[in-house]
Amino acid sequence: MDIEKVNSMGFGEFVDVFGNVIERCPLIAAAVWSKRPFSGLGDLEKHFFAFIDGLPLSGQEGVLRCHPELAGRQPQCGRLSAESQREQSAAGLQNLGAAERLRFTELTAQYRTRFGFPFVLAVRLSDPAAAPRELARRLRCPPAQELRTALGEVKKICHLRLADLLGEQP
Repeated sequence: MDIEKVNSMGFGEFVDVFGNVIERCPLIAAAVWSKRPFSGLGDLEKHFFAFIDGLPLSGQEGVLRCHPELAGRQPQCGRLSAESQREQSAAGLQNLGAAERLRFTELTAQYRTRFGFPFVLAVRLSDPAAAPRELARRLRCPPAQELRTALGEVKKICHLRLADLLGEQP
């Protein structure tokens, strides 16, 4: 879809199309719609990012809490968004062996306990072997630094999803 089509969308259509570029946060798309017209992918992305950056700490943590656990129970229960399902499948996270999955599950539980939100990683930019290493590394980060890192991952995911919708190379 081109940017002219995006700019001509009504509110409902815009939220339907862009409501999950930030995982399970259609309210962000609703707020961004009012910033039309957009000059392109970068401009559209800038407004999504500015909304996230403008949230109070509790709101930013809420954005992170909307993300599913990587390789968690949601895929087996069919509760992933279509976007997350595609991303996790393409990254091979559903193909972890039993021991790898157990270790990853233990680390993600430690992460959630330590930081209060799930481990977020733009898995399309990673490989399955790197995810557990990155998780173990980030578990050692101070909370404020990890919040910034996790929000950076949300923005990477947003960028990739917007590029997919606009048919552009990420």
